[in-house]
Amino acid sequence: MTGTLYGVGLGPGDPELLTVKAVRLIENAEVVAYHSARHGRSIARSIAEGHLRHGQIEEPLVYPVTTETTQHPGGYQGAIDEFYADAAERLAAHLEAGRDVVVLAEGDPLFYGSYMHMHKRLADRFPAEVVPGVTSVSAASAVLGRPLAERDEVLTVLPGTLEPDVLADHLARTDAAAVMKLGRTFGGVREAFEKAGALDRAWFVERATTDRQRWEPLAEVDPDAVPYFSLALLPSPVNNVRTPAAREPEESVVRQGEVVVVGLGPAGREWTTPQAQAAVTEADDLVGYGPYLDRLPSNPRQRKHASDNRVESERAEFALELARRGAKVAVVSSGDPGVFAMASAVVEVAAEKGDVPVRVLPGVTAAQAVASRIGAPLGHDYCVLSLSDRLKSWEVIADRLRAAAKADLAMALYNPASKTRTWQVESARQVLLEHRAPETPVVIGRDVGGAEESVRVVRLADLDPSEVDMRCLLLVGSSQTTLVDDADGRASVFSPRRYPS
Repeated sequence: MTGTLYGVGLGPGDPELLTVKAVRLIENAEVVAYHSARHGRSIARSIAEGHLRHGQIEEPLVYPVTTETTQHPGGYQGAIDEFYADAAERLAAHLEAGRDVVVLAEGDPLFYGSYMHMHKRLADRFPAEVVPGVTSVSAASAVLGRPLAERDEVLTVLPGTLEPDVLADHLARTDAAAVMKLGRTFGGVREAFEKAGALDRAWFVERATTDRQRWEPLAEVDPDAVPYFSLALLPSPVNNVRTPAAREPEESVVRQGEVVVVGLGPAGREWTTPQAQAAVTEADDLVGYGPYLDRLPSNPRQRKHASDNRVESERAEFALELARRGAKVAVVSSGDPGVFAMASAVVEVAAEKGDVPVRVLPGVTAAQAVASRIGAPLGHDYCVLSLSDRLKSWEVIADRLRAAAKADLAMALYNPASKTRTWQVESARQVLLEHRAPETPVVIGRDVGGAEESVRVVRLADLDPSEVDMRCLLLVGSSQTTLVDDADGRASVFSPRRYPS
């Protein structure tokens, strides 16, 4: 069974003008699609944002061009037609898999809306339903407090892209009119109203029903301050009703930003929890070490900010500053962000001012990933240590290794080596042999979950530092950790839950 395509009208901008049916479909949708320009910000998504839920698949449909030129061999129309065809096939893949797809549309989906291009390409192949929405024309009439048309009057809806003479002819022959698609067309639209002798009765309405709405007589509008989301209205002439005075846009409400520190797990998407995936999807900005950001698919709506792995405090402060400006920021770490990763740095820097909310979402650790590949070497008490002496001295590390070895704890050793740290593995081996038997199993896990994954078991006495690099993690067994062969003849390591008295 295929999924159903829904074109859902969101109304002109006020989220409270969504219909009950629109809200229900948005909340229940498996896939939510929306159009945007290349900057990635979607007005449609912002209207519906309060009804999106964790776990939904989002499909941003990003126009390759809007008003700029293009090198496409078919010109502007060729580029747009190709975009619509590609976007339709992306949605078709979800529909063929049985997933319902909601395409968000400002205003009404079939009234100068982008949704119609998906409908024309998909409605003959899949079940399709259109949910109407309040149009910008109705919203503008409501804002002005003027009826669009009464009794036998004729209301004409016109695109501002018409030539001024053609547009003037239509305006002269109708009682009431709404002219859409202003922006760059405003000069010609104003000229047409003047030629039709209707300029003194026409009104300009911008972003009706939003917190940035504005209206004023069309004749008084500054042509350099006209956005695309505006229209010219020639209301009903029957009643000369008083129209409200023009109003400037209200101060925009500053959105409360936040920082979410996210653990991506040790490798691909399958190692990332749904909670972490949802936080990454919802973010405006993604901050992290370059290779970790590279693991995330590019989303034109989002901005990626990569940095070196040695500037954790600076990275944390940068993320917090983005949030102070209202952004939703995800700071990404490999594994779990609380294990030798970014959570500590972000929480510490955030505590200095205490003005940005910070959440930490856990992830599968590298230790857990390596252990899972070889059995259960961490099945009893264990400790986690980093062999990096960049933030603490080797003397401290050696003392902790001795204490853990003396306590007979299994160990997960992070950061055992790097390009510039090549001697710590041998030093750690010598310290551990002071309290641990030579035959103690040591698991060397490298790139677990990645393309170059390898997991081997060696004796502590045979641990060769030249076989350990920065992509490795070491698991050192306790006195009770046992190496056996499993049913397939492969090595299996476990630490029993019971410990001898």
